[in-house]
Amino acid sequence: MNPENLIDEARQKMQKTLDHLREELSGVRTGRASPSLLETIKVDVYGTKMDLRDLASINAPEPRLLVVQVWDQANIAAIERAIRGSDLALNPVTENNIIRVPIPPLSEERRREMSKIVSEKLEASRVNIRQTRRDAVEAIEAAEKRKEVSEDEKFRATEKVQKATEEFTGKVDSLAKQKENEILQI
Repeated sequence: MNPENLIDEARQKMQKTLDHLREELSGVRTGRASPSLLETIKVDVYGTKMDLRDLASINAPEPRLLVVQVWDQANIAAIERAIRGSDLALNPVTENNIIRVPIPPLSEERRREMSKIVSEKLEASRVNIRQTRRDAVEAIEAAEKRKEVSEDEKFRATEKVQKATEEFTGKVDSLAKQKENEILQI
């Protein structure tokens, strides 16, 4: 087995972890209106759960207001219920065929809650990256035991995996720090 393939595979898994964190953090509420806040809310329609972004267009015409334009009018009540039932503490108002979602400013307590949620997601991503590193290193060591790679190649490959781990951990940390700053802004 080629150690470069293992390194590339580990980097791809780490990138997926980073992308997943980015998507999860987009759903964490800050003081500003952002369409990504509602996009991944699950709505129970057509006998299945679907993301809100697949059922409507979401816009932020003002810093404290989201407007949801539902494509199928039969889904308005279900979408309104899903927004209300989410952990975002939002209260949507339906006017004709449009759902308006005012974004109230975050209280200090709610800001701390959101920061805690970001910290949990950050730690889960770090654990995932470290697990990917561990798996790659174990595979490299197993390849060395099978005499597929030399000891020098093993050390070089292990070093590259460690550098990738540090790189992606740094990206995860900066992403979380950026989200923390957004949450703490008034």
